[in-house]
Amino acid sequence: MVPSILYNVTVKIEKSISEDWLSWMKQVHIPDVMKTNCFTSYRLTRIIEEPDEHGIGFAIQYLAPSIHDFQNYQKNFAAGLQKEHSERYHNKYVAFRTLLEIIEEKQY
Repeated sequence: MVPSILYNVTVKIEKSISEDWLSWMKQVHIPDVMKTNCFTSYRLTRIIEEPDEHGIGFAIQYLAPSIHDFQNYQKNFAAGLQKEHSERYHNKYVAFRTLLEIIEEKQY
């Protein structure tokens, strides 16, 4: 069985624009990412911590069926989608990305 890939994007966005950012992510950016057909699902989360002067933290987790699907996303779609985000929220956020291989997953 080919292992699934979890692509995690962690973002800290300035508090003053966090509601606009969250709305834009839900209405525009995440749907655009999902339209690439490289991912089968996503999870949008807020990081549980006290907001500080630097902003509010969020993590978006996208599930890719295989590393090949993720590589297709990186090669053909990621740069354009990241550019849209960067242009809209220039200097208002910090982000880092983590790629994880799912070894085992069970629901109880």
